[in-house]
Amino acid sequence: MIDLHTHSSKSDGTFTPEELVKKAADISLNAIALTDHDTLDGLDEAKKCADKNNIQFIPGIELEIEYHPGEFHLLGLGIFDWKDSSLERTLATLRAYRNKRNTEMVQLIQNDGIDFTEEELKNTAGGRIIARPHFAKLLVEKKVAKNMRHAFDKFLGVDQKYYVPKKVMQLEDGIRLIREAGGKPVIAHPLSLYLSWGKMPERIAAWKEMGVVGIEAWHSGATANQGKRFERLADDLGMYATGGSDFHGENRKDRKLGQGGGKKPIPDHFMDFLL
Repeated sequence: MIDLHTHSSKSDGTFTPEELVKKAADISLNAIALTDHDTLDGLDEAKKCADKNNIQFIPGIELEIEYHPGEFHLLGLGIFDWKDSSLERTLATLRAYRNKRNTEMVQLIQNDGIDFTEEELKNTAGGRIIARPHFAKLLVEKKVAKNMRHAFDKFLGVDQKYYVPKKVMQLEDGIRLIREAGGKPVIAHPLSLYLSWGKMPERIAAWKEMGVVGIEAWHSGATANQGKRFERLADDLGMYATGGSDFHGENRKDRKLGQGGGKKPIPDHFMDFLL
């Protein structure tokens, strides 16, 4: 069994890349993909550990794509040429924008007379990529917000007073960069697209024409029936079906390594197209 969607402490997971691969070995996975958000920093460490533990390692990435009204994340699976790639250089630019955005959000909070610093924010993030949940957690700790949901609803959500828009990638750029690094572009957790089943085939067919080759049919957030339906859709469109837990460690205790949609193990034939 395998897992084609996992996260480490290099983005928003709680396991280091090495710990993640060791856990995969402990539960006897045959292969694992590390697909951290917008960073390739953990791939070297994970690959070395996978080689030591005789596990097939699939280098990957998860990119946030400009999209409305839902959420579009694009997996790049099998990016074996990730080193010194155009993808890495583009991600470095996005990280610079993210840091600038964090500084602007901190300034907005400070402008309201709240004692809130970037240093505290870094400590809250614990070395991980700083994101809005870290802002929310710190606002709760400082009793500015009642809880995480209140922090987003009143302060950090889109168009709220401390929100600064994030610069994200266009789909055509994500597809190109993944392909240039030797990878395959796959739509992650398609339920988050907020598309009706009636509109789904036409929209995904258009993305296929742009170069997307797969659908993460068996994401852990899907039921068994939804997984089957997405797998049939992929087959009808001449695309690949994949599966992954979207494992984040302690940050998402409901997601178990090696378990996809319907809490089912992910069979290894889902990675045949990568090899």
